[in-house]
Amino acid sequence: MPSSVLLEVPALADFNKAWAELTDWLSRLDREIKSQRVKVGDLDDINDMIIKQKAILQDLEQRRPQLDELITAAQNLKNKTSNQEARTIITDRIEKIQNQWDEVHGYLQNRRQQLQEMLKDSTQWLEAKREAEQVLEQAKAKLESWKEISYTVEALKKQNTELKQFSKELRQWQINVDVANDLALKLLRDYSADDTRKVQLMTDSVNASWAAINKRVCEREAALESALRMLQQFYLDLEKFLAWLTEAETTANVLQDATHKEKTLEDAKMVRDLMKQWQELQAEIDAHTDVFHNLDENGQKILRSLEGSEDATLLQRRLDNMNLRWSELRKKSLNIRSHLEASTDQWKRLHLSLQELLAWLQLKEDELKQQAPIGGDLPTVQKQNDIHRTFKRELKTKEPVIRSALETVRIFLAEQPVEALEKVCPEPRDLSPEERAHNVTKLLQRQADEVRTEWDKLNLQSADWQKKIDDALERLQGLQEAMDELDLKLRQAEAFKGSWQPVGDLLIDSLQDHLEKVKVYRAELVPLKEKVHHVNELAHRFTPPDLQLSQYNLSCVEDLNTRWKVLQVAVDERIKQLHEAHRDFGPTSQHFLTTSVQGPWERAISPNKVPYYINHETQTTCWDHPKMTELYQSLADLNNVRFSAYRTAMKLRRLQKALCLDLLSLSAACDALDQHNLKQNDQPMDILQIINCLTTIYDRLEQEHNNLVNVPLCVDMCLNWLLNVYDTGRTGRIRVLSFKTGVVSLCKAHLEDKYRYLFKQVASSTGFCDQRRLGLLLHDSIQIPRQLGEVASFGGSNIEPSVRSCFQFANNKPEIEAALFLDWMRLEPQSMVWLPVLHRVAAAETAKHQAKCNICKECPIIGFRYRSLKHFNYDICQSCFFSGRVAKGHKMHYPMVEYCTPTTSGEDVRDFAKVLKNKFRTKRYFAKHPRMGYLPVQTVLEGDNMETPASSPQLSHDDTHSRIEHYASRLAEMENTNGSYLNDSISPNESIDDEHLLIQHYCQSLNQESPLSQPRSPAQILISLESEERGELERILADLEEENRNLQAEYERLKQQHEHKGLSPLPSPPEMLPVSPQSPRDAELIAEAKLLRQHKGRLEARMQILEDHNKQLESQLHRLRQLLEQPQADAKVNGTTLSSPSTSLQRSGSSQPMLLRVVGSQTSETMGEDELLSPPQDTSTGLEEVMEQLNNSFPSSRGHNVGSLFHMADDLGRAMETLVTVMTDDKVLE
Repeated sequence: MPSSVLLEVPALADFNKAWAELTDWLSRLDREIKSQRVKVGDLDDINDMIIKQKAILQDLEQRRPQLDELITAAQNLKNKTSNQEARTIITDRIEKIQNQWDEVHGYLQNRRQQLQEMLKDSTQWLEAKREAEQVLEQAKAKLESWKEISYTVEALKKQNTELKQFSKELRQWQINVDVANDLALKLLRDYSADDTRKVQLMTDSVNASWAAINKRVCEREAALESALRMLQQFYLDLEKFLAWLTEAETTANVLQDATHKEKTLEDAKMVRDLMKQWQELQAEIDAHTDVFHNLDENGQKILRSLEGSEDATLLQRRLDNMNLRWSELRKKSLNIRSHLEASTDQWKRLHLSLQELLAWLQLKEDELKQQAPIGGDLPTVQKQNDIHRTFKRELKTKEPVIRSALETVRIFLAEQPVEALEKVCPEPRDLSPEERAHNVTKLLQRQADEVRTEWDKLNLQSADWQKKIDDALERLQGLQEAMDELDLKLRQAEAFKGSWQPVGDLLIDSLQDHLEKVKVYRAELVPLKEKVHHVNELAHRFTPPDLQLSQYNLSCVEDLNTRWKVLQVAVDERIKQLHEAHRDFGPTSQHFLTTSVQGPWERAISPNKVPYYINHETQTTCWDHPKMTELYQSLADLNNVRFSAYRTAMKLRRLQKALCLDLLSLSAACDALDQHNLKQNDQPMDILQIINCLTTIYDRLEQEHNNLVNVPLCVDMCLNWLLNVYDTGRTGRIRVLSFKTGVVSLCKAHLEDKYRYLFKQVASSTGFCDQRRLGLLLHDSIQIPRQLGEVASFGGSNIEPSVRSCFQFANNKPEIEAALFLDWMRLEPQSMVWLPVLHRVAAAETAKHQAKCNICKECPIIGFRYRSLKHFNYDICQSCFFSGRVAKGHKMHYPMVEYCTPTTSGEDVRDFAKVLKNKFRTKRYFAKHPRMGYLPVQTVLEGDNMETPASSPQLSHDDTHSRIEHYASRLAEMENTNGSYLNDSISPNESIDDEHLLIQHYCQSLNQESPLSQPRSPAQILISLESEERGELERILADLEEENRNLQAEYERLKQQHEHKGLSPLPSPPEMLPVSPQSPRDAELIAEAKLLRQHKGRLEARMQILEDHNKQLESQLHRLRQLLEQPQADAKVNGTTLSSPSTSLQRSGSSQPMLLRVVGSQTSETMGEDELLSPPQDTSTGLEEVMEQLNNSFPSSRGHNVGSLFHMADDLGRAMETLVTVMTDDKVLE
């Protein structure tokens, strides 16, 4: 929007801010709801999304009044302004935000309706899928119940009938599968924008199972048909084969008879014809060999089916008869050949026959060698097994031929005489007949032996090869089964992995559930690891000399291992991503806190989980939340409250409201602490623990006060405040006790309930508390005003005086009980007075008093009401009282009573009596009887020092909060040192810590002609006291140096004795080890030296305190000089009287009012202390009134004029400068 329009219509700035906030919220809501994806088919996920959509819609409706207010404000602005450009801009923006609102609202309504329809469709699909899975299970059970195919007509018909019935059932079941598929397709089509992977995966699984069942049915049907055809054809083929066998036998018998006729072999033509006929017969036998084997194999199958029946016996007889006749036929064929080949050259034919057999045996041996090596995969070995079965069948077929040939040779050699052999072997003629016969015999015998040897060798090799094939088949089948099983498990695991949504698409609330599911899934993968090891072990057993796995099998094994490793990596990576997402975005993360800041700010997290904030416009970072920075800046408005207890309480009240802790009951806080098991108060809490506990607290508050609590903002700001109070160093840890103290102190509860709870936290199991535990509690409590820079008014950060005060109240008992602690706290000790004042401030916020303020004329008075106990019918509102304004005739030191609730008639009568009584009292009475509203404690310089309890980690004075604490501590120390320089006539309760009383003493010293020995100025008083203190310090330092020399001498003496005894030399003093129990003298010396060093440190601290006090006093004198030099033109304003910024309500004896407070109907004393850091309130006070105040404060100096007062201030300033210079120079020299 143009700046000129904003200048012309200032109210547009607020409108723009509200419009921008609502627009940004709608934009974020729109992005959020449009990025939400639901898992289709998952009823729990859909129901969760419906609930979330309902909550978002309710949140949108709750913001409807904000939109209506914005529209109303826009209409009012349009009515009030005549600027056409501004009216146009307002109209456009209202139309835009209305359209945006309607769009978001419409989308939510449509989405809600869509989710309802999705829930309905998913329910129907799940029901249909369940029915489909039931029929699948029935079908699978039916498949498992199937028996092997029986090769009988009745059995085949029965099995075929069962198969047809099953096919009919499948067609009926197909309807269930089709319904599930149709509903799944509807889900996939209608809700494609959501996550449909579950539906797709389950549908594919059902369809795959259904297809496998149908495939099995088709295969079964084909097998039954094949078996039935085979059974029907078997007997026909058997009859046909037996008919041929009969014909072949007849032909063989005729041929055999022809070959055995006399003189047949002598006729060469007849022999050739008979040989031709034999060859034709042998060809038919070879052609029917496969038919015979098929009939024999099928017959054995039928026999197994007919086992135990008469048909089996008949079939067995027929098969046996067929085998016998087949064998006889083959033998006859061989005999016919042998007989035809018998002639005068029979030995040559035998020789050629043996040579043929040797060549065949050599050929088969080479063929057997070619089958090696064993294949490396199951199909190859199965093929080798089939080849070798054929090879063995050939051997079995050739066996009768070889046996017959060997038998023929044996008979030939046995029957032929030597003369016949001589005729057979006529050459060479130079050999004798015996030699020729011997050579023929030797030749045939040698060939027969070779054939026999080669035959046996070939059979052994065949058996050995078959054994290797069987062993390889068994091992490869085991490997293949293991690989198939592993592959199935991996595919199932990969299918589950494939159903994973990207981590970025998961809902934040479901991260933990997904993480648990993946962890369970990883546990289920443990058996899979064993299967992988089993497959690898089986694969490693195939060594190259024995059996080398094929490249295909090696690739499969490697692929399985790779898939397993990828699956492991994917699971580990998924768990890692879920852990990171759960850490960064889950319920225990800080992600939900990113919405606590708006642009240009960004919330970031340091390595120790501590949040910090980045301003992208200025490119700067800071620890404080932007809203917390604004809150701290707004607290500066309360610095005009003069009295520190009320100033602190009002700041805490504003902080309490900003953190919404005013809505938190003590019981709710205790429930949250117990829920997170925060019972060990000394244990540290890290940032996540703090956030979790705060989230629990604010979630409950949001349920009770939905419109008042912004959980991310409240958690982040409360965390910011706790870290500012208890962890300024941003270490990321605070004690449990510190956390409880901070939360309980600002919660909504009765004051004494808070006291009891806090005391219980530091009390022992017996209900008693010692000084150390009480110190821990008070130390954590005082950090709350310390963080606001108000600690100086409450005794400083040192809690030892408060602890000592409590135990002195309890008669110095070693331990105190809760009742004594409560009694002491009811006195409102100085270190804790801010807490009851906070409760009174909270109680007075809504109080309405029917009275009129005598200064600003406010009526009725809202908040605190202050009634004068000196004047009748004189009331002051809290605004005038806190600013120090008074009416004419009323002094600040007059007694008053405070009311935080409307007064009763009894209280009115009682106050009237007090006013009447005070009318007869003088100023001297009020000066001598000051009323303090708190229990003062000893200052840091009074009493012995105690060990300060270890606090939560603190930062060095490098940050703002620590510097504030440092300055406040110095002011408290300077304030406490004031009481140590007063004479004995001034009581501790009348300590003069303001500059008025100091100047009064100084003016008296100027007016009186005291002896020269009497100090003439405060500077001289301080110098004299400093001289005495320095003398004492010098004596102490001299004693310490003397003691140090004695210790050094003692050490040297002991060292010489040690060396004289021949022992190893003692270490040097800085490296001295802890003293053993056998050297008590050394232990005493070291302990004494430690005490002296501590004493020396305390003395140095006191010196520093004195120096800081002097500097502060000089600063106060400088402010007083500025006040006195104001021109008389600003004499009087509203009849008010200026009080110095450091004036203390409860410590001044003559210049401060006496104040009583009333809580409810009970009257007691109160306190209000002006902090030294408070800025001047009304610098326009006239010089005349300043002089009047000074004259009233210093009655002995009334005769002096303004000039003499200026000279007094100048002299005092120069004296203080001299003192500071001397002390600084001495310290440098030391």
